[in-house]
Amino acid sequence: MKIIEQSSSSYINYINDTTHFSQKGHEQVVYFQDQATGLQAIVAVHDTTLGPAVGGVRFFEYQDEKEALKDVLRLSRGMTYKASIAGLDVGGGKTVLMKQKGTELTEPLLRKYGDFIDRLGGHYITAPDYNTTMEHMVYIAKSTRHVVGLPLALGGSGDPSEHTAYGVYIAMKAAAKKIFGTDSLAGKKIGIAGVGKVGHCLAQLLCQAQAVLYVADICPNRLQAIAAACKVEVVAIERLHNWPLDIYAPCALGAVLNSETIPMLNCAAVVGGANNQLANQERDGKWLLEKGIVYVPDFLANAGGLINAVTELKTTSPDLVKQRIEQLYTICLDVLNQAAETTRPTQEIAQEMAIARIEKIKNAQLCR
Repeated sequence: MKIIEQSSSSYINYINDTTHFSQKGHEQVVYFQDQATGLQAIVAVHDTTLGPAVGGVRFFEYQDEKEALKDVLRLSRGMTYKASIAGLDVGGGKTVLMKQKGTELTEPLLRKYGDFIDRLGGHYITAPDYNTTMEHMVYIAKSTRHVVGLPLALGGSGDPSEHTAYGVYIAMKAAAKKIFGTDSLAGKKIGIAGVGKVGHCLAQLLCQAQAVLYVADICPNRLQAIAAACKVEVVAIERLHNWPLDIYAPCALGAVLNSETIPMLNCAAVVGGANNQLANQERDGKWLLEKGIVYVPDFLANAGGLINAVTELKTTSPDLVKQRIEQLYTICLDVLNQAAETTRPTQEIAQEMAIARIEKIKNAQLCR
């Protein structure tokens, strides 16, 4: 670990890992801290073969720094896979802001975070994520141009939630086609765990598709909001994963598919907007396969938000964004078909597809 800057108010630590991409190594991990604002952050850049790393900044209360580091490493790796399999010309990165007692996302804290991101020189581009919004990005943008997810009024791509939800909806249709022979979701029993921004938008799409909806959330206000907007049945959050469903949709935090919940799943498919849904990538993917549950890998199902956000790097029409998100349908079916033909977890298939594209570009760059 090399400390490259230190003062009484802030420091930046760089950790460089030269482990090869195929061994899940990261190009760079950066620690930021500012005592005056209470900022404590970790930025992880996983792979930039396809372009600058892009990924959201999440604000979350971790048990300790070790848990925060584990989360940002997993999330940034998922962003690399997401960008690659979606055909985007960006790499994968992520930031976690460690929420401490009394820490709020104030303008000074966000501007300081922007200062630090700017010093990375465009190697990493930040964006909204869990507990961060377009409005937060406006403050960050006062200190750096390396930010996406800004409001439409400021020339940004707007709230990514509806695009993420649309991608999940498209992935659900692909899963339905594979399982039921039709991609119609009318009459399908679908459970959404977490009705925040993405879950709420997804519920509205599914209502329009005449699905039968069950929703769960730890926040009563969110449940009231979705019940007012759509015809839904509210289920206790601890019961939804074993509710009899056609499709279970995790749309909150990750690691919800684990040794406790997978044995209780009572659904034909899992397709959701949450990141890192598998607590253990190898074990839990195989477990779902053994149970006969079709799983659309999270980094594929929720790629719509990233597809929309990167339009700020290169102007793209809303119609083209919609078309690119709808292309996830074909990609999902390809993954599901290959998994069925080879009797392998969908997660493995999708990761291999993502890595293959990166390796192909990397080899072409070496041959120049």
